[in-house]
This record gives sequence, C-alpha cells and structure tokens, in this order.
Amino acid sequence: MNRMTGADLEAGVAELTRREPRFAAVVRRHGSPPLWDRQPGFATLLHIMLEQQVSLASAHATFHRLEALTGTLTAENVLRLDDGMLRSAGLSRQKARYARAVATAVADGALDLDGLATLDDESVDTALRTIVGIGPWTAAIYRLSALGRPDAWPAADLAVITAIADLWRLPTPPAPADTVVRAEAWRPWRAVAARLLWQHYLGERASPDHNAQPATAPPTAPPTPIL
Repeated sequence: MNRMTGADLEAGVAELTRREPRFAAVVRRHGSPPLWDRQPGFATLLHIMLEQQVSLASAHATFHRLEALTGTLTAENVLRLDDGMLRSAGLSRQKARYARAVATAVADGALDLDGLATLDDESVDTALRTIVGIGPWTAAIYRLSALGRPDAWPAADLAVITAIADLWRLPTPPAPADTVVRAEAWRPWRAVAARLLWQHYLGERASPDHNAQPATAPPTAPPTPIL
C-alpha cells in the first residue's frame, strides 16, 4: 500500500481544517504539523516499544545504548545480548522480555516486517499484536509513522487524549474508546488528525504562559523530558 507523502499530509490538513474549526485554529496558532515519519523495520518497531509508558528522552537514551552494544540494531544482534547487557542498556525486566520476543519473531520469520507494507491496516495490526509486548498503541504508531498509513488512529495516546480534552474543553480526558468514536468524523485522515493534535499538544506546552508538566508527548516527536 502507498505510504503517505508530504503532499498527502497537506491534502489531509486542508480537508480536516475545512471540516473542523478547531483544527484550523491549531494550524493558525502553531502551523501545519510535520510527517513525523520513521524508517520501517525492526529498529523502529523496537524503539516504539521502548517508548511505551516512559518519557521519550528515556526511550531515546535506551535505544542508543542498545545501538552502542549491538553495533547495528538487528534482531539477531539483540538476541546475542544477555539479560545483564539488556538491563545495562536501561531495559526493565518486562521490556527485555518484549525485546527478546519481537527479536525472536523477526529472526525466525514469524513476523515479516517487510511484508507488512503490502497488508491492509487490520492485517498489519493482527500480525503485530501476535507478539508479546505489542498492543494497540504500538501497532497504531508503527502503522502511522513507519508505514505511513493515513487513517491510523492511536486511540490510547496520552498526548492525543490530552489535546482532545483541551481543544473541546472537556471536563475530564476522554477514554480511548471515546476518541475512536470522535475520530470517525476524521476518516480517511485520522493519522493526519493525530498529527494536528500532537501539534497542538507540543505547541501549547512550548508557549511561555504554559507551566504545566506534560504527561506524555507524540511518540514521533523529538525527545522531550516527560514524566
């Protein structure tokens, strides 16, 4: 399937800002969002898994320590690392188990990362979520940023949830299931909507009058210190 391009992003932004005044206001205030794209493959998938429930800065540091240990971050090289080496890179016991699971699946051919590009979104999710440690958020972020799918929707992403609550002035953050219902109006550009929400999230927290500590940030944004 075709990967979303910069021209596609522009088209999606134009359509969504026409449909939703709040998105138009995001672009006026903070500009149009970037693609925030990544190279598909094992290293990117592992990096996204490292970003689960930790700050981007922490995940980034762990990823680069793994690169230093392996030389080239491949599935086979990760499997050569023992538990002590994985822990020295900063992986928790659980994350080490996840890293081994995805590395094993890629190395033995159970997970064909190159083949994902030819599958539809549902089939990509099914293939990824058979691996221990890969849930809906990781699968959606991989589809969005590594495969460039225009309609990927990271329903449980905390930055997306926070931005929706902010823009729609909700009394409490919406549940992931509620964001899925809201995002139906943004098909077939839900991945573009997510980028607009990330743009709002980052832009507002970069403003001089915003002093709140962010809870999370877009997984594809530059590393920022987040608790």
